[in-house]
Amino acid sequence: MDFESSEIQVESAIAFDQAAVSLRALEPLQWEETPSEASPPASPYDAVKRVLDVAGAIVLAAVFAPLILAIVLLMRREGGPIMYKHRRIGRHGKVFDCLKFRTMVPNAEQVLRQLLETDPGIEAEWLRDHKLRCDPRVTPLGRFLRRTSLDELPQLWNVLRGEMSLVGPRPVVRDELLRYGRNVRAYLSAKPGITGLWQIKGRNDTDYRRRVVLDTYYVRNRNLALDLYILLRTTGVVLGGSGAY
Repeated sequence: MDFESSEIQVESAIAFDQAAVSLRALEPLQWEETPSEASPPASPYDAVKRVLDVAGAIVLAAVFAPLILAIVLLMRREGGPIMYKHRRIGRHGKVFDCLKFRTMVPNAEQVLRQLLETDPGIEAEWLRDHKLRCDPRVTPLGRFLRRTSLDELPQLWNVLRGEMSLVGPRPVVRDELLRYGRNVRAYLSAKPGITGLWQIKGRNDTDYRRRVVLDTYYVRNRNLALDLYILLRTTGVVLGGSGAY
């Protein structure tokens, strides 16, 4: 399946003017702990996808159960919290705790603040990508978990809870929504996914502008065939470790 021409059309239609978007413009959205009462009813696609999400999450949790247990035991030996909860914005603006195995040192936020204050290069990379390619906060075990994407296995629980889907746009923090410009409401119309077009089209090797294009394309064209295609492609991308850090 070739998305290149469609991506060009999407990008040409995107008003990617971050300066024109402010947090005030996002205030009408429902930044609540519970879904908005005005949320539209689920479509037939959403209903079928929910069934497949639950079935898929249960199967994957069973298949990876021994590996999950091994990771938990290794992290206990390492010390510190096992899980990392990061606040993300879900469908219709609902805030939820996105789960991951902890891959950083326990005082990661403090270390990040020190790095941003003392290293202009790291500060520029963080402001541009919200990620660091050579992040000194990542532990040796965490580096392995990230490269293999095993750190995201706990998100199967988010899928079972209905906060995420197996396939969808990547979950973001509130400040990142500014990067979606006028497309923010389209982004918020879909559940965030464990995997998506961004993961199979370069992951962290792609810039944020292309990520917005890919997320917007998915939201506008999502269907079960596209979801299946992404899931099948994800297996090869994870095994190859491309763009993971």
